[in-house]
Amino acid sequence: MSAAPGRIKVMVVDDSAVVRQVVTEMLQADPCIEVICAVADPILAIARMNVQWPDVIVLDVEMPRMDGITFLKKIMAEHPTPVVICSTLAEAGAETSMAALAAGAVAIITKPKIGLKQFLVDASDDLVTAVKTAAKANVLALRVVAKNTADVILPAAAAHGAMIQTTERVVALGTSTGGTQALEAVLTTLPRVCPGIVIVQHMPEKFTAEFANRLNRLSQIMVKEAQSNDRVVPGTALIAPGGRHLLLRRNGAQYFVEVMDGPLVNRHRPSVDVLFRSVARSAGANALGVIMTGMGDDGAAGLLEMRKAGALTLAQDEDSCVVYGMPREAVKRGAVARTVPLSAIGREIMAQHRY
Repeated sequence: MSAAPGRIKVMVVDDSAVVRQVVTEMLQADPCIEVICAVADPILAIARMNVQWPDVIVLDVEMPRMDGITFLKKIMAEHPTPVVICSTLAEAGAETSMAALAAGAVAIITKPKIGLKQFLVDASDDLVTAVKTAAKANVLALRVVAKNTADVILPAAAAHGAMIQTTERVVALGTSTGGTQALEAVLTTLPRVCPGIVIVQHMPEKFTAEFANRLNRLSQIMVKEAQSNDRVVPGTALIAPGGRHLLLRRNGAQYFVEVMDGPLVNRHRPSVDVLFRSVARSAGANALGVIMTGMGDDGAAGLLEMRKAGALTLAQDEDSCVVYGMPREAVKRGAVARTVPLSAIGREIMAQHRY
């Protein structure tokens, strides 16, 4: 089968015949997308890819003969291609899905074990959007993970003296598509003594806890899913829980966070704008704000508020972004003091430590 010119060529790989049928119908309903094939496992997918390579792959994780993670790693190593994971939403499976993101998947669409067909119909807009976003993704950036040691950020001898000066410093990071890899690249380069960090990563509920746990295992700093009244202290990064907003508060010289429910902001909960606005109000010039890879404009307005409040504001550069949407919008609005590559963000955070 040959794809129509200009349409996004999609391959669906899932061992469920129902999923293959429903996903194919949903995607085909969009005039910009063409499903070139739908197969039951990666072995069949590889055979078809030898004939025609897709622009985007919609991939399940648990399949016979070859699991989705192994297949994903093979693709990213041999022929980097945007992949959207369509995975069962369950706490037990969250770690597997995080492994998929770490291996190079662009996005996750979660699916339940019960009521699957109706869920897929209800989630059609999300899936179509994910495929279109993936088609524009810079998949080569997904493979760029900073491997520098803490020595290139801060000499060990200066760590103790700088720590005394960081009590009232805070760093706020906001990101979306491609952010799981970007945050790993940043946080794993930081030494144990660094400014307190608050993070919004657009991610579904039940995934953020395992994501934070994974980063905690890989990093020298402590990384955890935020809970209300957690203190923002040096050497700790707090990640907003999926489905809830994260706000920075201040009590005297101490920062703490509040996790709260509420309406979607810029179609997101958690929202980067909510976090950045709270940081502008509570930390002002004592903060660093960084907007990173992601689609849309969430965070642009909040980053501008941070800049007006005296904070240093940075944007990840286009070359290192998987999707240069959120940073572009922030730059357009005048919210960004400087644009830097992903590999420099860790050093910028440590420069705040010495401020």
